[in-house]
Parts: sequence; C-alpha cells; structure tokens
Amino acid sequence: MLSPQDLRGIYVPVVTPFSSEYALDVPSYHRYLENLLSHDIQGLVINGTTGEAPTVTWEEVVQVVEETRKVLDGRRLPVIIGTGTNDTLSSMKRTEWAGHIGADAVLVVTPYYSRPSIEGIIQHFRNVAEVGIPVILYEVPSRTGISLPVDAIRRIMEIPGVIGMKDSTASTELMRSLSPYDTKPVLCGDDVRFHEMLRHGASGGILASANVNTEAYIRVYQLAVQGDYSRSETEFEVLLPVIQQLFAESNPAPIKWLLAKQGLLSSDTLRLPMGPITDELKLSLEQAFKS
Repeated sequence: MLSPQDLRGIYVPVVTPFSSEYALDVPSYHRYLENLLSHDIQGLVINGTTGEAPTVTWEEVVQVVEETRKVLDGRRLPVIIGTGTNDTLSSMKRTEWAGHIGADAVLVVTPYYSRPSIEGIIQHFRNVAEVGIPVILYEVPSRTGISLPVDAIRRIMEIPGVIGMKDSTASTELMRSLSPYDTKPVLCGDDVRFHEMLRHGASGGILASANVNTEAYIRVYQLAVQGDYSRSETEFEVLLPVIQQLFAESNPAPIKWLLAKQGLLSSDTLRLPMGPITDELKLSLEQAFKS
C-alpha cells in the first residue's frame, strides 16, 4: 500500500475504452496500457473522472483491475482506485472492495450534490480512512460544488490513513496556502497549472493529459525536482497548447479521440451522457498536436 512518501512524480488516470456497442474494449485497453507502461510513470488511477467513473459499474472496475494486472505481468506499479461518492457508507464499501482487489490507495472525492457541512465532510473522510486502505483526498470544486477551506483540508490531511491530496482547484491559491505548513503531499490535478504547482511545492501530478506526450510530463517533473525550474517551464510551455485543447470540451472525450487517432484505442466511444467532441475541436487538436 502507498504511503505519503510514495506520492511523487506522474500518476496517469486511465481511460476506460469502450467498443461501439458500449462494452469494455479489452484489446484496446491492453494496447493502450502497454504504451503507458513504456514510460517511467509512478502509478495508475482507475475509475476516476478520466475513466468515466459515473457510468462504469463496480463489476467493470474489477475487470479493468484484472486486465491491468495481466498487462503488468508481475511488474510493480501502484494502482489507485476511485471509490468516492456522496454517500459515506457507499464510499466505505467501495473502499473495502478496492482493498480486496489489490488497490494500493483510493481516490476519494469531496462529497458532492448534497451540500454537507464541513464537519460532515471531515467525518466522511475519517470514516472512509478507517476502512484501512490509504486515502487520497480529491478536491475538485468545479465538479462537486464545494470548495473546502484551508483549515478543513488541513484537518482532513491530518487524519490517520489519509496520505495526501489531489488538488484540482483551478488555481495555486490552495497550494500556496498549504506550503507554509508541514502537510502531506499534494499532487496537481489541474493540468494547465502543473509547472506552477511544482514551483509552489506540489510533489507531482495526477494528470489526464499525460495520457499523451507522457515522456514530456516526466521531463517537466524531473527538471523541477532537480531545481531547474527555468528549463522545466520551457518544456511545459510546449505542452500547454495541447493541454488547453484537451480540456476545451469535457474530459475524457478529447483524450479518447486523440488516443483513437493514434491507434491506441479502436474507438473514441463514450457512454451517455458524455458524447463525442466537435469537428472544430478535432481540427484544433490535430493542429496543436502537430505543432
């Protein structure tokens, strides 16, 4: 299982390939994952936003994990599984199930939709952490409708069993507010701010855009770790146009289209209510990727 010291470098949230009939496309997943594993990434995230968690059943999560183990074929690489919901009991059960199928940690989103109190949210994370699988707090206000105050995040990060946070708050304000304190690691989850987050103390990133140009993100991280922020920034600026296009429409639709274009997926199929990207974005992505 993961510890705070393990939350370093590039973790890639995997897509869930579907056939044109909306079933899991196992051959595509194997091909796609083998390509990812050719790079020195630090781990995989299964059943996150990029994996279309809202439309994937738990039985399919189990199958994706099984197929991941087949491709890994004994290679050691941490696997994080998304288990967070807006129901504490459900999140606890999913976290327990994730442990049974070998999760090294779980990614637990701030409870959404029901607008719980701050104390309720903190207790939610305390209960999930008590299951015994390392927990990574996932703070993403644009999707949950809740923006946790710094004090609440510090309290959650102090819970035994919570090993760090994925910060997708769309700014560096939270990272800068936490940096004076001796907090657990923070992974950047807002791809366009990856380099800036590294400068402010982020220990790495869970980056959907690292599904493409994976090696370039590793270089950006390595240069920053070496203290060469100038070269790291220069390398990152090359990636920015593609990152911006990858999030011009809802993730993971643009990423799936590009992976299919590269031949790694047989189809860019998504499950409703997610739909394919526009023709305009396809053209923009082709231009951005070529440049």
